[in-house]
Amino acid sequence: MSKVIMAGCDLHDRSMLIRYAVDVGEPQQWTFKNDATDRRRMIERLKSLAKKQGANRIVFAYEASGLGYGLADQCHDARIECHVLSPTHLPKTRKAAKAKTDAKDAQMLLEQLRGYVLAGNKLPVVWTPPQRLREDRELVRARIDLADETTRIKNKLLSTIKRYGVVRPSWYAPRWTKRIVRWLRQDVLPTLDLAVSAVLEQLVDQYEQLIASQAKLDKAIKQLSREQRYAGAFQKLIEIKGVGVLTAMSFLTEMGDLHRFDNRRQVAAYLGLCPSSHESGEANDRKGRITRQGPARLRRVLCQAAWTSVVHCEQAQGDYHRIKQGQKKRTKKALVALMRKLGIRMWHLAMSAGVSSDLKGRGGPNELAKSLTGQSH
Repeated sequence: MSKVIMAGCDLHDRSMLIRYAVDVGEPQQWTFKNDATDRRRMIERLKSLAKKQGANRIVFAYEASGLGYGLADQCHDARIECHVLSPTHLPKTRKAAKAKTDAKDAQMLLEQLRGYVLAGNKLPVVWTPPQRLREDRELVRARIDLADETTRIKNKLLSTIKRYGVVRPSWYAPRWTKRIVRWLRQDVLPTLDLAVSAVLEQLVDQYEQLIASQAKLDKAIKQLSREQRYAGAFQKLIEIKGVGVLTAMSFLTEMGDLHRFDNRRQVAAYLGLCPSSHESGEANDRKGRITRQGPARLRRVLCQAAWTSVVHCEQAQGDYHRIKQGQKKRTKKALVALMRKLGIRMWHLAMSAGVSSDLKGRGGPNELAKSLTGQSH
């Protein structure tokens, strides 16, 4: 059996601490800067070590973070088997949290790799999306974040005028229009103290800037939806009542390669819309709240789409009232059920349109190992 080099990396903005070992050998440690030069140097040293030890396989791992997948891309290009691991699924104890160091974190990752390589244990890997999909996600996520920021500014405006006794006009509606902005500028600002008026004017300016930015991003997202990799699935999704352009594109960009889900349970689990379980011993049917794992942005747009479908779709309306059973305390349960049903329906429809090869990323450990050895997936 040939030797295997295993390396766990504790990755930070400016540094990389590596704990590596050859098979069951004693772990050793390297430290590098997290820059382009030292990343190349680290890869070269791993390959040099593999050559010296006669190893034909290098397995590398680090935790997913805000630093993205750049290091994984570089390792993959260098024919190094690199796994990005989910921090929420790694074993962590209270004792370890009180004695946390970079070396201990890297050692923990190395032990995970040893269990995977030497004992066949599962690795808690995250799916690595292709570069094209990462860039598409940036656009859609920016639009969703802008909507959140716009809501924050609106709430701040409303709470400010409420503090100073300004009564909303009878025609006021939750969905803001240019008429509301004109009312704020022409009828509200002149009646307030100079200091308060200056603050409110600045908030109104921010609101209008955000609305203009949203319009620009909406135009870009519509253009993106016409790209070949999304067009077929997008057209099917927007036929669902309650699903608009942003919801459809958020679903397609966050889900990525739809073939990585084998059934509806996996889709619901990824969306964080399946119940958690607290079962042990004789308690074998104890379910809790939904897990809330996976993309929170996607859950938010699914929530909005589910509410819209209740208003405009008779079937969704019927399902909602059937599950709610006229009880106010069951409102959330009914809404979550609609969100789950909507997410699974969108998955089926998008799958029927076919999945573009541009959206296929690097999957689980077995797929990654096969791709590096030249085998077919």
